Order: sequence, then C-alpha cells, then structure tokens
Amino acid sequence: MENEIKDNIKLPENAFTELKEGEEYQPVMSPDKAYPEVNGWSVTWGVLMAILFSAAAAYLGLRVGQVFEAAIPIAIIAVGVSTAAKRRNPLGENVIIQSIGACSGAVVAGAIFTLPALYILKDKYPEMSASFINILLSSLLGGILGILFLIPFRKYFVKDMHGKYPFPEATATTQVLVSGAKGGKQAKPLLLAGLVGGLYDFIVATFGWWNENFTTRVFGWGEMLADKAKLVFKVNTGAALLGLGYIVGLKYAFIICLGSLAVWWLIVPAMALMFPDTVLNQWDPSISTAVGAMAPEDIFNAYGKYIGIGGIAMAGIIGIIKSWGIIKQAVGLAAKEMKGNKTAAEKLPRTQRDIPFKIIAIGSIATIIITFIFFWAGVMEGNLLFAVVGILLVAVISFLFTTVAANAIAIVGSNPVSGMTLMTLILASVVMVAVGLKGTGGMVAALIMGGVVCTALSVAGSFITDLKIGYWLGSTPRKQETWKFLGTLVSAATVGGVMILLDKTYGFASGQLAAPQANAMAAVIDPLMNGIDAPWVLYAIGAVIAIVLTWLKVPALAFALGMFIPIQLNIPLLIGGAINWYVTTRSKNEEVNRERGEKGTLIASGFIAGGALMGVVSALLRFAEVDVLNTEWLANPLSEICSLVAYALLIVYLIKSTKKA
Repeated sequence: MENEIKDNIKLPENAFTELKEGEEYQPVMSPDKAYPEVNGWSVTWGVLMAILFSAAAAYLGLRVGQVFEAAIPIAIIAVGVSTAAKRRNPLGENVIIQSIGACSGAVVAGAIFTLPALYILKDKYPEMSASFINILLSSLLGGILGILFLIPFRKYFVKDMHGKYPFPEATATTQVLVSGAKGGKQAKPLLLAGLVGGLYDFIVATFGWWNENFTTRVFGWGEMLADKAKLVFKVNTGAALLGLGYIVGLKYAFIICLGSLAVWWLIVPAMALMFPDTVLNQWDPSISTAVGAMAPEDIFNAYGKYIGIGGIAMAGIIGIIKSWGIIKQAVGLAAKEMKGNKTAAEKLPRTQRDIPFKIIAIGSIATIIITFIFFWAGVMEGNLLFAVVGILLVAVISFLFTTVAANAIAIVGSNPVSGMTLMTLILASVVMVAVGLKGTGGMVAALIMGGVVCTALSVAGSFITDLKIGYWLGSTPRKQETWKFLGTLVSAATVGGVMILLDKTYGFASGQLAAPQANAMAAVIDPLMNGIDAPWVLYAIGAVIAIVLTWLKVPALAFALGMFIPIQLNIPLLIGGAINWYVTTRSKNEEVNRERGEKGTLIASGFIAGGALMGVVSALLRFAEVDVLNTEWLANPLSEICSLVAYALLIVYLIKSTKKA
C-alpha cells in the first residue's frame, strides 16, 4: 500500500509549462483530501531549523561575508528526518518545516544588509545607539509586513502566472521534496547530481584545485583589453549557478545577460573614454582615482551598478503600474470583507484558501500602527512629524516593492534586496533631511527604516518561493501563511542575539567582520546625512533604460537585474539556459524532448541543492579557521584554464545525463 502511494508521488507533466485554455493544474497532494501538515512534528522541526539556520547564516554572513539560501538545505534535512522517523505521508509536513525554517535566510538577509551599519557608524559617532530591541523590532515588524503584503498577490504569482515564470529555487526545493517522498528511481539522479554538484563546488571553495572564475585576463591580449579598453569577460564556473541557469531557461537568461553586457561592454568602456582624467566623486568622497585609470571592475562598482539600481527601481514602478488592477482587486476584496460581505472563500478548494483578507487588512493596519509607535517612541525620540513621515515612507515602499521582490525571485531566483534597500536608504535620508532630521539621529532613523523595508522585501521574496512550492505540491496556503509568522519571530530574535554577540566578541568596526552590504550602506548614508548628494544621474540613466525597454516590450526587470548583478554571475545563467534549449530541441519526438527537459531540471536541481549544502559546509570550515585553500595556485593563470576544463566536463555530464531519459 505504502509503495503504491510512493509510486503516485510525482509532479504532473504540466508542472513547469503554461496551461492551455481550460486546463487546470492538479498538485501532487489532491485538493479533495486532507494530509498531515501542521502538527507538533512539523512545527518543532521548523522552529529548530529557523533557530539553527538564522544563527548560522547571521554568523557566516557577518563573519565571512558569505550569505546562503536556507530553503534547499532545510528541505534536505526535512526529508532526511522524516525518512529516518518513518513518517507516513510526510510531504505536507516537510513543506511546513521548510516554510517555517526558510524564514531564517530571509530575516537574516534583511537584518545583516542594514543594521550592522549602526554599529559601524557608532565607532565613528559614539553618541549613536543600537539596542537589541531596535534590531528585534525592525526585523520582526519588517518580516510581518512582508508576509501580509505578499499574501494578496499569491494567487497571481503562483497560479495565474503558472508556467510563465521559471521559479528556479522553488523548482529545486520542490524536486528535493518530491524525490525524498518518492525515493528510489526519482531520488537517484537527484542524489547523484547533488553529489557531483556539491563535491565540485566544495573542492573549488575549500581546496582551490581550480579557480572559481575564468576571466580573459589570463591571456596577454585580455589583460591589455581590460587595461586599455576596459573590456573584460568573466564567468563563474560553479555547478550551482549552471543549474540555476538551466532552470531559468534561455529566454530570461538571454535578457539578463544583455543587461550585464550593456553595462560591462558598453557603459563601463564609454565612461572611461568620456572621463579619462576626471575624478567623479560627488556622491562618494572616498573615490580618488580618475575614471580612465580605474579597472573595469572598479568602474562597475563605483558607477555601473547604480545604473542597475535605477533600472530595478523604475522596472519595479512600471511593474506596479501594470499590476495596479491586481492591487486594486486585492484592496477591494479586503474592503468588502471588512464590511462583512461574504465571499466565495469557503467554496475554494483546500489548495487555494488563504488567510481571509479581512484578517490581512486588520493585521496590516495593526502592524503599521505598532511600527509607527516604535518609530515615534523608540527611534525618532518623540518627534511626531519625523515618525509620520518615516512610517509613510516605510509602508508605501514596502507595499509597492513587494511585487518587485516576488517578480525577481520568480525570474532569476535572486532577490535584488540590497539594491532596493540602498534606494530606500537614499530616499529616506533625502526626505528625513528635508523635514529636519539630520546627523547621527537621522542616520539611526534611516537605517532602522531601511532595516524594516529590507526585511519586508527579503521575506516577501522568500515567501513567494515557499508558496510556489506549496502550490506545486498541494499544501494549504493558509497554513503556510499562518505559521510563517512564528518562523519570522524566532528568526528575528535569533538574529538580534547573534548580532549583539558578534559586536561584543569582535566589534563591527574592527575589520574582523566582513558585513559587506552593511559597510556599503554605512558608506552611503554617512555623507547623505551630512549634506553630500546621491548618484541621481546614474539612477536616472537606469530609469530611462527601463522605460525604453518596456516600450520595446523587453522585460525591464530581468534586464535591470543583469545590470546590477556582476557579469561573472550572469554568464553561467546564459550557458545553463542554452543547455536547456539544446537538450529540449534535439529530437523530432516532442515527448522525448519533454522527458529530457524534465530530467535536466532534476539534475540542475541536484546541482543547486548540492552546491547550497556544501556551500554551508565550506563556509563553516572558514569560520572555524580551517584554511586549506591553495591561494598560491589560484594566483596562477593556469588555475583559470583548469576551471574551464572542469566546467566543460560538468556541462558534458549535464547534457549526457539528460539523454538517458
């Protein structure tokens, strides 16, 4: 009997394709049946995962500057413990474990991208203060807002747009959960690919047998091109990114890469030509080198990525305008329920039931009021005007950019939350200075506001992944949504504790803690609160590009993501997408192509899962100061040639494995 149930556990053929007219998606767990989901087992393990991975991600993210996604490792552990305990029908339980536990990565990213800047600036301005309660509340309230603001858009992203977005991380996590529940035949290729991908990335990160990146600088002509023309080609040769590219697919990968090449091969060289002897530092006084004398990488970091931020912001605004009908519909439905009008919610199948909009509306208003009180009493020192302006900025930006975060995750599996937060910090700083809040008080206020927004967007982006997993597998959305709040609370408390512990142990200003994003935020906010301007021209260029692309009917957000994310992380997406196209078009038999595509998705998911899991192990070893990295060999250009050979073998493995379908 149990074997029969296992045999029936498989994703339907239309799981990753657009639905035909009148076609419905039937999830793995039938909407007509009840399954074990929320119980002592799933909640306990979910909370344990949230604590464990929040602490690990916060330590590693701040100590070594390495942030990892928790969803996949948690899914692997959930499958492992349910198998060991011989749980009956554990699929629904595992989704809940993963959903609660995955709060860790989202809340950690939201907190460590912004709030350590409080400690960094405190060293320069001793009168600044950073308390546990401020960190806890900004992370917790931001996380709650992210959940509440996303729920009205669940149906649109996970159901209405079925097959139109690749959802790479959700795909990989779903494959892990299905394979774990099924065991045997389906689990074998996933485990093998996970082993290959995990070992491959672990060897690179831990031992350095070959280089992580290949660049054209290894050749004399490449070095000359980089120095004279500011042209450089880079590719990350990791297994996880290759798998990510396969799932993203050729269409979006191509657009992302076009965005990347537009910045690296057009804008960066053009800036060096236009300003060969000019120091452009109006928004960053730390820049002291003329543009023409900079390396291409430095030009990108100082100027190019800000064009990407402007593009992301404008693409987000355009997306909001296009989604206005959905936003109005969600708000209108909530208003109807507030008036006591009955909806057809009870008639919906189990797999489409959300928390009632009435509760979402009341919860959102209550959270905004509590956040306002927190700003007024705890951050703005009793100034009513500052608190009102602060809460309006936070509420509007969080609500509107929730859809942007969800969109980005749906397309590329990466949330540009640091870019959107940087934009929020700049806007918050400019507005707060305009209403009279400057200096150290303004810095604290802007960073706390940024922390709330950053966590809201990070949690919203992560949550859409959870909800898509639940949609594919047939979980009850209401249960996922309800217990997400517990995961957020646990993660926020853990992150706050870890951050204070690290400050006392190492000190954020000591240089022993990497905290790259927080250092960037501190560097941006300090001059703004002291009257120095922001890179508005660069933001405007990015915004104009996004408008033109939208007019040309090119997905502007995908292009802008390419402009913001470094080139070496985008090229692998194109390679993976090209492999996807190749393996799904070789046969004249469409059924064979479909089977190969599915097998490829399974192997790519294994690469991502293995890479994610071993990335954690590698980072833990670094944290424990186990250093076996062959840095001398990595400085040798031949290590990059070796990386190409290893990468070619990995690509051959991926292609050959799909043909066994």
